[in-house]
Amino acid sequence: MARKKIENLTFEDSLDELEQIVQNLEKGELNLEDAMAMFERGLNLSQVSQEKLKDAEQKVQILMDTKGLTQLENYNYDENSK
Repeated sequence: MARKKIENLTFEDSLDELEQIVQNLEKGELNLEDAMAMFERGLNLSQVSQEKLKDAEQKVQILMDTKGLTQLENYNYDENSK
């Protein structure tokens, strides 16, 4: 099965694949070539994911600036409010 291009993955899919890569590398059962290819894809996934996070942070900041907010408020999750 062909893998999707990293740029086309959602942030969550990127993290899931990155986690799978780490697990496969930690097993130590791959030959050197496969391990290096997997490591390289992991680095690329990490970089693209960091860029997506940075973009999301910038969008949040723009929205906050538009609404005149100076900082985010803490979100208090209440299990009982479900």
